[in-house]
Amino acid sequence: MSLLDGQTALVTGAGGGIGRSIALRFAQEGAAVALHCRTALARTRELAARIEESGGRAVVLRADLTDEDACRRVVGEAAEWGGGLHALVNNAGVQPTRELPGMTAVEWRAVVDTNLSSVFACTQAAAEVMRERGGGSVTHIASIEGRQPAALHAHYSASKAAVVMHARAAALEYGACGIRVNTVSPGLIRRDGLERAWPEGVRRWQEAVPLGRLGRAEDVGDACVFLASRLASWVTGHDLVVDGGVTARPTW
Repeated sequence: MSLLDGQTALVTGAGGGIGRSIALRFAQEGAAVALHCRTALARTRELAARIEESGGRAVVLRADLTDEDACRRVVGEAAEWGGGLHALVNNAGVQPTRELPGMTAVEWRAVVDTNLSSVFACTQAAAEVMRERGGGSVTHIASIEGRQPAALHAHYSASKAAVVMHARAAALEYGACGIRVNTVSPGLIRRDGLERAWPEGVRRWQEAVPLGRLGRAEDVGDACVFLASRLASWVTGHDLVVDGGVTARPTW
């Protein structure tokens, strides 16, 4: 039996690299997967087709999750399609760069609304569905930048630190309902063109990381599958760091 047989899962931001891998791993482990996207509609439809060609079930749901009503709609549509909702992965997010002294409130809110407020709204809506069926799991995709800020990422780092604390608070309040809430905090994940766009950063990472490589999107997907599965039935309020050990390295 696969780890997620019989589950229905909603993955937000499924059109991106990490979201795509999370959704594929859930499908490979037997889950029916609702794939949310905002702008990457063509890529998300291709992902749904790939899952279905492999014998799985998938549906594409499009919404702007900075709108609280849209969050509730997407969760409701996923639950209706799947006959319930067993797992939610809050993966949708943005990572722009901006110097803090020149950052505007509009730029700040654009990141916080996407990375944090959508997590609040989707989790609250999903918990209402899960509570009626005896529980479920929620996983937020955070970042090691929630622990160690990077230059030009003040808004991003702050939002991801808040996501970690939201999961802990939600784990505390929803635990009695059988709902587990955790975070996965990835390190630097390889994507097409990264070495060309940021060669110096990739070099520094590879010199620092104990396991000697960049992360793969599949590494994050595996962590999410674990947290949604019966193997993690007594794990909640936890931040699972997936970074090859780079945050274990002393910085002084």
